Amino acid sequence: MSKQHAPVQKLLVEGQNDRHVIWALCQYFSVPQTFAVEEPNGPTKGIQPLLASIPVRLKTANLTTLGMVVDADDKLDQRWQAIRDSFLRLGYDDFPLSPQAGGLILTPTDKPRIGVWVMPDNRLSGNLEDFVGFLIDTNDPLKSHAAESIDTIEREGWQHYRPAHRSKALVHTWLAWQDPPGMPLGQAITAKALDPESLFAKRFVDWIQRLFTLSDIRLA
Repeated sequence: MSKQHAPVQKLLVEGQNDRHVIWALCQYFSVPQTFAVEEPNGPTKGIQPLLASIPVRLKTANLTTLGMVVDADDKLDQRWQAIRDSFLRLGYDDFPLSPQAGGLILTPTDKPRIGVWVMPDNRLSGNLEDFVGFLIDTNDPLKSHAAESIDTIEREGWQHYRPAHRSKALVHTWLAWQDPPGMPLGQAITAKALDPESLFAKRFVDWIQRLFTLSDIRLA
């Protein structure tokens, strides 16, 4: 097949941290690079420009698959409804009413295949950092100490972050105590400071595999 007519597969994310985490996990599990990971164009990042770009993205020449990874933030149901409304307007009439535990994949006969993963795990409100928090060993004393530190500053009212960003503060506090301190999220996975063998990571990579390569990984 000529490059001009080669199938195109894209995964849309909200920002650079998402991109780096995904590529680190895909590298660890040797996921074939059959898709591009892209952020919204322009200076504004996040869910709104990503959703606004979907109609144009779906018109990409030779597009076969369009996936998206977004944060649930503090209202999973509202976030899902916004995504669902966007795809219903584009003719994806089978889009389900609620998130799928293993990540959504729809394969209509007359449109590009689509996939949706809502961080952290399609069931909980939260964000990428909540997902990353699942990759920290639950028995790690530094994780407990980081959580205690966050609790202390919140009791004293010293924090400057919004409540929805508590998980970001927790994860980056924990990363500040690693070697080297303050590693980016993707680098922390590559360095094995974060555990790519976590069941949460495997479930996410399984969705990536099914969406883009039609294969899966061992979950246990």
